Amino acid sequence: MKVIPAIDLMDGHVVRLYKGDPNQKTIYSDDPISIAKKWESAGADMIHLVDLDATLGLGSNLELIKKIVTSVSIPIEIAGGLRSELLILEALKIVDRVVIGTFAFKEPELLQNLLSRLGSEKIVISVDHKDGDIVTHGWQSTTDISLIDSMKEFLHAGFTEFLLTNVNRDGTLEGPDLEFLEEACDLDKANVIASGGISNIDDIPKVKEKNAWGVILGKALYENKITIEETKKLS
Repeated sequence: MKVIPAIDLMDGHVVRLYKGDPNQKTIYSDDPISIAKKWESAGADMIHLVDLDATLGLGSNLELIKKIVTSVSIPIEIAGGLRSELLILEALKIVDRVVIGTFAFKEPELLQNLLSRLGSEKIVISVDHKDGDIVTHGWQSTTDISLIDSMKEFLHAGFTEFLLTNVNRDGTLEGPDLEFLEEACDLDKANVIASGGISNIDDIPKVKEKNAWGVILGKALYENKITIEETKKLS
């Protein structure tokens, strides 16, 4: 199981939000580059970079992201605000993978075109949900789209990589949503990254038991409730 620390960027700072709410923000560092290097040194398999400003339509951290990418040698996936074909292709010039949420649900034909051009390993479908219902636009818009049904459709279309986040658990330290994770991981050919709610090292074996491809470490990592080194030993 891949161990993937998250670096969420807002106004150049490393932050964490509570349940995706920009008004409930904690700043952990004003030096994202040093944080990226720290996680790489600790043994991270990949870094999950999130441009929250782009997600929320407040701006872009692209220049900072370019600097972060050149400062480390491990793979990087980027998420946040990638809502056009041009932005997605531009992002893939500098990172290994893109995480696509809103665009995936709003522009299925363009997404299919990108799949044929780029291959499934470059595109991670972000299936963000609130207790089984997909949410989009930086978790601000709720839909009546079923999480599992949508994943089945993406798999049928040829996609294999997914980032699964129950928004109601994200940034809460309440433990991961194992029920929906199990359902998602049981789908044939789905490589699922579990995200949201990791609270301590005891959560890691539970996530691995569900056959997750990877696990995102966020608030628990920044609050020193878990380390990459100990997670690696159990992954």
